[in-house]
Amino acid sequence: MADHVMHSEYNKQIISKNGNKQWVKLNVGGTYFLTTKTTLSRDPNSFLYRLVQDDSDLISDKDDTGAYLIDRDPNYFSPILNYLRHGKLVMNKGLAEEGVLEEAEFYNIAELITLVKERIMHRDNMPGKDGKKHVYRVIQCHEDELTQMVSTMSDGWKFEQLVNIGSQYNYGSDEHAEFLCVVSREYGAPESSEVKSDREDRAKVLQQKGSRM
Repeated sequence: MADHVMHSEYNKQIISKNGNKQWVKLNVGGTYFLTTKTTLSRDPNSFLYRLVQDDSDLISDKDDTGAYLIDRDPNYFSPILNYLRHGKLVMNKGLAEEGVLEEAEFYNIAELITLVKERIMHRDNMPGKDGKKHVYRVIQCHEDELTQMVSTMSDGWKFEQLVNIGSQYNYGSDEHAEFLCVVSREYGAPESSEVKSDREDRAKVLQQKGSRM
């Protein structure tokens, strides 16, 4: 009986010592992530650091399980959380670097922003599988602008990926959904002066949309 009491006291001491980690549950776009306050506090200038402080100045709702509600794409949150855990940029196949960059900028994680930009530069300087280089662009648009965006895609431009980034202002609302459209085009492809002029006109449209980012 005495041994049992001593064992229980020992367990309490372990829990007390480990209590400073403070496990945190996040509900990112409907997907749950379980991590620690220590992990989220890796970058003291980040949104996540401010979110989990006891005297946080951020206003964030919690769901019925007590998880912080964050209206962002959960697929692109995994690289963010993994970076905070071990300091490395690890991405699942199929994820666009531009999408991770958008999230890193949203959460304001400076070192990760630098890492993703370096990867994008390296990727854009590498020839593709067909031995050709490609130019990539990221265009931010509202849900009701997607149809118009499709109509501007010509002259060799093609969609690579569509990323739903939600809205940082209207949690839980679909009325003002924001998207990132990742498009690419073969670098240095020859084109007639007529096509080039038309492409430049369309490029202005893309730049105007991209300037909102």
